[in-house]
Amino acid sequence: MIKRKIYLLLTGMVLVMLKSSAQQTIQFSQYVFNGLAVNPAYAGYKDDWTVNLSSRLQWVGINGAPQTETASIDGIANSWNSNVGIGLIGTVDRLGPENMSSVYANYAYRLRLDAEDTKRISFGIGFGVKQYSLNGSEFNATDAADGSIPAGTVSKVSPDFRFGVYYYTPNFYVGASVFNLLAKPLVNITNNAPIVNEVKTIYLTSGAMVPLSDFMDLKPSFMIKEDFKGPTNLDLTAFLVFNKIVWLGTSYQTGFISFNKANLQSSLNETDAISAIAQFYLNDHFRVGYSYDFTLSKLASYQSGSHEISLSLTFGRRKQRIVSPRYF
Repeated sequence: MIKRKIYLLLTGMVLVMLKSSAQQTIQFSQYVFNGLAVNPAYAGYKDDWTVNLSSRLQWVGINGAPQTETASIDGIANSWNSNVGIGLIGTVDRLGPENMSSVYANYAYRLRLDAEDTKRISFGIGFGVKQYSLNGSEFNATDAADGSIPAGTVSKVSPDFRFGVYYYTPNFYVGASVFNLLAKPLVNITNNAPIVNEVKTIYLTSGAMVPLSDFMDLKPSFMIKEDFKGPTNLDLTAFLVFNKIVWLGTSYQTGFISFNKANLQSSLNETDAISAIAQFYLNDHFRVGYSYDFTLSKLASYQSGSHEISLSLTFGRRKQRIVSPRYF
């Protein structure tokens, strides 16, 4: 009975999206290990070609809860000066009767800022397409004549464009990006009624690697996500890194009202979750990670947390010594 109530709550959230704005950006606790998911200027950062795979099951135990998978590959296109990075990323994001799939091609131009090639600033763009679909048969409508609920499945494909800038040194990085630059309402193909209103989203990320000893480092980072419709999202993360092989960390996700947003209710619970994260570099080419989110909102008693696993594989490593190790 409780699970049925939560499922009705989730489908109700989707019904609200039909006539208002929704946040289409994905949620990952381990975003720090796949920067291409939040910034196209990250393409080629590691110099070598890198494949990243991530899968997230959110709010386990609730029917129709969010599920997200992403796969990406990026690397250097011109090895003689490493100024051009390219990448490809695909994402599938599901929430109850909703499904959003996308694929983006990314290009980054990376300017060298010192002779030793330890500092660069990168400007990136991403072009892609998104397919949004909604299965109306999964709704249990109180008004069978509600024109906002489609009969069967409706689907729309739209182009998209994203832009970002990324600066890094051996022990510090900062980046900013804008997603959904071509945002526009997606409409029902049968009656032109709005399905969902896309919104532009801004990401601001930064982090550092702080040596504590010859064996241990501290890596703090943060991410701010703003879509100008809901609360501003803040993610604070810190890792203890042991011998550059084992990364153990925690992350705190919350929201805050950064400026006056008249559409938001004053009683919103802005606290989201605390995550426990573990990453293991099995060798120079392979990384595996896992995180578990402890939900702090009122959904905590209706589900058993969120699970996320990520993998990365690096290949084509050049034999020459890397002057600037890639910690981010």
